[in-house]
Amino acid sequence: MESIKELFKIGRGPSSSHTIGPEVACKYVLVNYPNIKKVKVVLFGSLALTGKGHLTDKVIKECFNGIECKILFNIDEVKKHPNTLEFELFDDQNKLIDKLVVYSIGGGSIEIEGKPPVVKENIYPHHSFQEIRNYCQDNNLSLAEYVYKFEDKDIKKYLKVILDTMFLAIDSGLTKTGELPGNLHVVRKAKQLYESKKDKYSDEMFRKVCSYAYAVSEENASAGVVVTSPTCGASGVLPATLRYYKEKYKISNKRLIDALAVAGIVGVVVKENASISGALAGCQSEIGTACSMAGAALAYLNCQNLEEIEYAAEIGLEHHLGLTCDPINGLVQIPCIERNAVAALRAIDSANLARILNGTRKISFDTIIKTMYETGKDLQSKYRETSMGGLAKNYQPKEANKDE
Repeated sequence: MESIKELFKIGRGPSSSHTIGPEVACKYVLVNYPNIKKVKVVLFGSLALTGKGHLTDKVIKECFNGIECKILFNIDEVKKHPNTLEFELFDDQNKLIDKLVVYSIGGGSIEIEGKPPVVKENIYPHHSFQEIRNYCQDNNLSLAEYVYKFEDKDIKKYLKVILDTMFLAIDSGLTKTGELPGNLHVVRKAKQLYESKKDKYSDEMFRKVCSYAYAVSEENASAGVVVTSPTCGASGVLPATLRYYKEKYKISNKRLIDALAVAGIVGVVVKENASISGALAGCQSEIGTACSMAGAALAYLNCQNLEEIEYAAEIGLEHHLGLTCDPINGLVQIPCIERNAVAALRAIDSANLARILNGTRKISFDTIIKTMYETGKDLQSKYRETSMGGLAKNYQPKEANKDE
């Protein structure tokens, strides 16, 4: 399995597969073809159907600043991968230099057709959570210690940067008001949530966790800097829960970094055995994985044992099975932002349920991962980040002021 550095990446929202991945692809073109004068980019699948809302075209144009750039959205042709970009590169005589087909495979990573995938070192010798659990038990290791055993010596410094970036996104999002970009006219709500008065129907945990999740998700929706955890669209869950625990229980950054390591290895196991891409497996693979990662991290911070940490991860993913990815107008706003807050609350519940019900679990985390992937493959394409079904299809603009 790959390093957790391949899971936790810092970048601009609103989508790791629709903005970070295409940006990586464009930078590859610029490095390897420095003399191009014109480029034509054709987007297919989910990139074509929701690229406008996800700001894919904006990112591409910014990357090719100073170079003539034409972008086309091909919503009819089906390609091998739902996030496909086709580049045609021209010289100053308008002569075709080369043609590239690139797949944005999720989490900001890309593959180029006809070229071997970039070999990313598989630093972990294990491929399932059960294998990791057995190794930890045989060697008397915690999950955090397991991560530190196989990652490089700078991993804690890397995770400190990740933690700082997550909390900066919260701080930034809590200060802002007004509308988010796009034609939905969604108003930022993080500040309102944070400043809302406590009453008999809510408590501090609800107010803070929800406002923190909204803050990060709203930063993501406005192309702010976030951490893929595991993706941009699900980037509010883990920061919200860690920030709340830090404040509520006075947890040190050292312990929070250990919790990030635990969350990271849980996310890597999902990525290894299933998918974290909404275009491939629906939102269950994004927000479900984020909830699972956060539940495991919180269980670790609660000093729960390995069985309970796995139980928390399993609960977090199990109860997102079948969750569709149907962003209205292709914008990572409705239902994405609200969904981050709900999943953050669910992650806290997952850790607590695992603590109380320890020893009663019947389903392994590996089984849930396998089930999630099979479910994702069975989802119709209209429910996999194409905005052709679900809320995206049934939404009526007149409802904008009623719900979100």
